[in-house]
This record gives sequence, structure tokens and C-alpha cells, in this order.
Amino acid sequence: MTDKKIKANSSAIQKRLIPTYIFLTIVSIFSVFPLFWMVTAATNLSVDVSRGKIWFGTHLVENFNNLVANTNLWKSFGNSLLYSTVQTLLCIFICSLAGYGFELYHDKGKDLLFAILLMAMMIPGVATMIPLFTMMSRLHLLNTVWGFALPAISTPFMIMMFRQNSRNFPPDIMEAARIDGLSEFWIFFRMYMPVMKSTYAAAAVITFMNAWNSYMWPRVVMTDNRAQTMPMLIANLAGGYTIDYGMLMMGVLFCSLPTMIVFFVLQRQFTEGITGSVK
Repeated sequence: MTDKKIKANSSAIQKRLIPTYIFLTIVSIFSVFPLFWMVTAATNLSVDVSRGKIWFGTHLVENFNNLVANTNLWKSFGNSLLYSTVQTLLCIFICSLAGYGFELYHDKGKDLLFAILLMAMMIPGVATMIPLFTMMSRLHLLNTVWGFALPAISTPFMIMMFRQNSRNFPPDIMEAARIDGLSEFWIFFRMYMPVMKSTYAAAAVITFMNAWNSYMWPRVVMTDNRAQTMPMLIANLAGGYTIDYGMLMMGVLFCSLPTMIVFFVLQRQFTEGITGSVK
């Protein structure tokens, strides 16, 4: 009787979950459809996309060749890759160092300083663009990787993320390392960084995606077409008098691939880092 009751309860629960599964399936379809349409549009001619064709075509190679022939694709791709990589490496190093210090070293004024830092999150980014542009211009950093990366190498969100996850860092490790004679500098590199690798992976994914997809700041600081990024290239394709939608969607697809690759490669570590896991 017990087994029958368990099976009956399980069956009843599954029946009650049917509407939930149906709802989630519908939501998933609506979520995935834009990505599917982007891929199919990249394989069709512009006239087919304009007519609303949503199935695969046979013009993928043609659209890619047109994209390469009519734009400076590889230069823009290389710029985006360089800028995003430099910004990601600098950001996760500086923000992790700040989060490590805020959480694991005790000082009376650190909470006040951290509160001021969090208040900076309420300032809109566009409000600081003119002062930042003036600063970069005077430092002769326009159209350079440093002009792109420096304003974003330290963000309150990333510092807060590392500080919160640093609470899971075992303080006994620091004490043992100090007893063994390890300096504070090497404790960070040899103890903290390996233990917090999941947080670093999550921060790297978020920072790289933000840097790769950044449009407004590069549009301001990159005044030379040779320094343009992939989002700027896509915007130029969409801003012409006549738009080749097949070539445009091929550019969007090509621009989306690096962030997809980074996310799927670091997906497991990203989940662990967001949930605050420590390895």
C-alpha cells in the first residue's frame, strides 16, 4: 500500500506540474526565437529577410564574403578582442584585490569607504562621459586600448561581488600562511586566487561580455575608424541608406560568437561564482 500511495502522490504531483511545464516551454520558445531568427537571417538574402522568411537559406557564405568585402571586419574583431581582454584582466585583478582588502583586513574607515563606493553605482554612466573624454584627450589616450579600458577597470559591482564571495574564504589559510612566513602579497596570489577561481571565472564572463558589447563609450573615445569595435561596425551597417539585412545579421552573428564561446566554456565556474562557491 505504501508503494501505491507513493506512486499515486508522484503521479498527482506530475499532473499538477503540467501547466508549469507548458508555461516554461512557451517562455523558452519566445526566448530562443530571436537567436534562431538571427541565425536563419544570416543565411538568407536581404529581400528574403524583409519578406519575413524565418527558415534557413543557402546564402551563408555569400553574406560572409560580402561582410568581409564591404567592412573592415578582421580589424574591428581584433580591436574588440584586444580591448575586451585587457579590460577583463585588469578589472578582475584590481576588483579582486579591492574586495579582498575590504573583507579580510579590518579598518575603522573601510565600511564608510565602501558605502561611498556603492553610492557611485547610482551615478549614470553618461553623466561621467564628458569628464572622462576630456581626461583621455589630455592624456592622449584617444583611439587606444587604454582609453577604452581604464574607465572600467574598477567597478563598484565587481568589488562588491569579490567582497561578498571573500566571506567564504577560510581565514585559517591566511593565518597558516603568515606563520609559514608568506608575505601578504604572496598570500593573495598563492592562496586567495586559487581558492576563489570560481569567482574569478564569473567576474571574467561578466566583464568580458560588458566590454565586448560596449557601444556608447567606444563611440565617444574611438574617433578613428581604424580603432572601431565590432558593435560600432554593426551600428554602421544598420545606419546606411540601404541596409543589406543578410549581411547585417551575419555581422551580428559573427559578433555574438565570442561571448557565446566564453560563456559556455566557463558556464559551470560562472554558476559557482555567482552562488558564492569557493573551490
